[in-house]
Amino acid sequence: METNDIEILLVEDHPDDVELTLQAFRRSKLANRVHVARDGEEALDFLYCRGIHAGRRLDRPPRVMLLDLKLPKIDGLEVLRIVKADPVLRMIPVVVMTSSSEQRDLVEGYRLGVNSYIQKPVSFDRFQEIVAQLGFYWLVVNEPVPRTAYEQSRSAGPCSGEPPMPQ
Repeated sequence: METNDIEILLVEDHPDDVELTLQAFRRSKLANRVHVARDGEEALDFLYCRGIHAGRRLDRPPRVMLLDLKLPKIDGLEVLRIVKADPVLRMIPVVVMTSSSEQRDLVEGYRLGVNSYIQKPVSFDRFQEIVAQLGFYWLVVNEPVPRTAYEQSRSAGPCSGEPPMPQ
């Protein structure tokens, strides 16, 4: 897979953290397409191809989602709950990156199926180092779910637009 085909869904509402994350990817020479969602609702719109993302193809899922917990509209834990309950979207690795040091957030994140949980460091240099390591692992080292798995789960056309009903 070409590096430029890789998509990262960055779900972050703080502009400074968005810029630091994007800068860390640039410095690490990870030339990926990054989609930034500023709240949980926008993240779900991207994943379910709603609103401005209505034409996005399902066979181009993000390779990894970097998810903040403290988000407007729909919080990060609810986004995680919805993603991991979906039979197709649950295949997308989710990395929580949050400033929250609350143990209940950590426990709930893992209970819901997060793939990795990282507390954002205060230091600018350390933050960039962590983002670079994350990017390298999830985008270069880790073997992604083949696109055919998404195609087999749903049609390869535009997304359905709605999450599955809870069972």
